[in-house]
Amino acid sequence: MTSTSEDLFDFIASSLKEFIAKEGDGSNISQDRRELGFTFSFPVKQMSVSSGILIKWTKGFSIVDMVGRDVAACLQEALTRKGLDMRVAALVNDTVGTLAVGHYHDPDTVAAIIIGTGTNACYWERVDAIIKCQGLLMTSGRMVVNMEWGNFWSSHLPRTSYDIDLDAESPNPNDQGFEKMISGMYLGDIVRRVILKMSLESDMFGPISPKLSMPFIMRTPLMSAMHEDNSPDLREVARILNDIFEIPDIPLKARKFVVKVCDVVTRRAARLAAAGIVGILKKIGRDGSGGITGGRSRSDMKMRRTVVAIEGGLYSKYALFREYLREALNEILGEDIAKHVILKVTEDGSGIGAALLAASYSS
Repeated sequence: MTSTSEDLFDFIASSLKEFIAKEGDGSNISQDRRELGFTFSFPVKQMSVSSGILIKWTKGFSIVDMVGRDVAACLQEALTRKGLDMRVAALVNDTVGTLAVGHYHDPDTVAAIIIGTGTNACYWERVDAIIKCQGLLMTSGRMVVNMEWGNFWSSHLPRTSYDIDLDAESPNPNDQGFEKMISGMYLGDIVRRVILKMSLESDMFGPISPKLSMPFIMRTPLMSAMHEDNSPDLREVARILNDIFEIPDIPLKARKFVVKVCDVVTRRAARLAAAGIVGILKKIGRDGSGGITGGRSRSDMKMRRTVVAIEGGLYSKYALFREYLREALNEILGEDIAKHVILKVTEDGSGIGAALLAASYSS
């Protein structure tokens, strides 16, 4: 994650070589050069279907010599070094892979959202609505836009002192502001920061544990386990606080406070994600208003079935997160419109989606 581009891509190519060796001869694949779909979930300036230049790293990666280079070419070179006769046929963001899988199974899919370690979204847009495309020759009237919405920022976002401190102490300050309020990499740490402040300002948690000052020690799956603890004495909350922060014998009142903190942080994240989804639907006229430019009223609009593919552990494994997101969609759009918006959990867009896109281009 932090060494050189050769190390990273040689590792990927070696892993691929091992996979192909295990795959065996029973795969009925001809001996022709094989086409590869490459999912690369970082901001890229896409130059063609099979090439793109890395704009910047996110999610803790920081291989300096990679920025500004064509990531597909780097993989292609590594494949050649490892003696693999394969061609990178499609370079895909993970959101685009998820959209491809979603659309393959359900043609009403118009957008894809990733809500996992990080968060991002993409959607299907008319080419004439994309300013960057003006003057370019397009073979179809539509294009998938990778939004990189994790880096969205607005003064209207409900930012707290905890968010400001987390951002300042992160490896990428002033970047990925929206992601830091929503995704799995950060939610547990927001909760840790709130508990630390409560410890400093009250004796609710007894003597202050030094572990409370360690960034990212509270992982989001543990936060969700505390949030969803329904035992009468909240014993799972007590166990996790003891295991992670070494805070023993926490009174029930303090455990209840911790569950409430988890609830507030999760609910805010889910509602922000829902607002982002509605933003996309509004842009493409699927929010019941007929689009930003349409002057028709809601009453004379027939709302079409609209599917949003969603992938990522934070959404798929965290029931309360899903519940709060759906609740916010209903609230923003209104029940009558929201019932036409279907959120579908999608799996392995990064793998299957990239393969589908590579296959469609190679054919």
